[in-house]
Amino acid sequence: MDFLRPASWEEALAAKAEFPTAVPIAGGTDVMVEINFDHRRPEYLLDLNRIGLLREWEVGEDVVRLGASVPYTQIMENLRTELPGLALASHTVASPQIRNRGGVGGNLGCASPAGDSHPALLAAGAEVEVESVRGSRLIPIDEFYTGVKRNALAADELIKTVHVKKADGPQQYSKVGSRNAMVIAVCAFGLALHPQTRTVRTGIGSAAPTPIRAKVAEEFLNSALEEGGFWESGKVITPSIAKQFGDLASGAANPIDDVRGTAKYRRHAVGIMARRQLVWTWEQYRGTTGRSLEGAA
Repeated sequence: MDFLRPASWEEALAAKAEFPTAVPIAGGTDVMVEINFDHRRPEYLLDLNRIGLLREWEVGEDVVRLGASVPYTQIMENLRTELPGLALASHTVASPQIRNRGGVGGNLGCASPAGDSHPALLAAGAEVEVESVRGSRLIPIDEFYTGVKRNALAADELIKTVHVKKADGPQQYSKVGSRNAMVIAVCAFGLALHPQTRTVRTGIGSAAPTPIRAKVAEEFLNSALEEGGFWESGKVITPSIAKQFGDLASGAANPIDDVRGTAKYRRHAVGIMARRQLVWTWEQYRGTTGRSLEGAA
């Protein structure tokens, strides 16, 4: 196994063009596990740890530009206001040591359906900026996952930055696991309210071949909120709406039975998380509109 260690982003792109089978490594929290268990034996490893721009972030007027190697710890500490869903997801990643090393770019590159950041990125409506010696392009997060542990990257492309819209409303994230740390998700769910566009987006993890959105559930909820005047009035979400949303989110899942959980359990848990997160986020939204629970009842 050869080890390529570029000193700049330009050198990294050139190396990836020359050796398209080279596997990028930054935090190494996924790649090294596969290598250590002999599940993967790449011909080349492309070390990106010397490239500082991948560890930088920029908060713009509407969008956060998040370098692919920004550690989860930095997201938790510095971007909780702008990216609350992703910050919550970052809290669930493994251990402090891994949160200090791993970043969103690694999750995206591996494209595992159980990656912790995926539901939050789907719910937020992120875009992935990738680049090669041929140029750069933005891939909408909905188009990024193409199969089990497969993504839309060309062989000579590297992930540079993730563009995530700053939260304009409450966001939530939940993960079910067999313990509270150092665990792969049995299933996960993310939800983001977007009051500016009066829409809701979701993300489901570890309950389908790829990370997915519960689009039918979103469409139902968007219609229910609009037709019922919920955005304007800030009134309490009815139990029937919350239940229907949860049921539709559960129906969007396409899980498998494995050592971590059954397909039936995963579907059930996704529905529960969806219903609870809707209640939580809506109560947060009502609070930001200045309406008390009693006054809006």
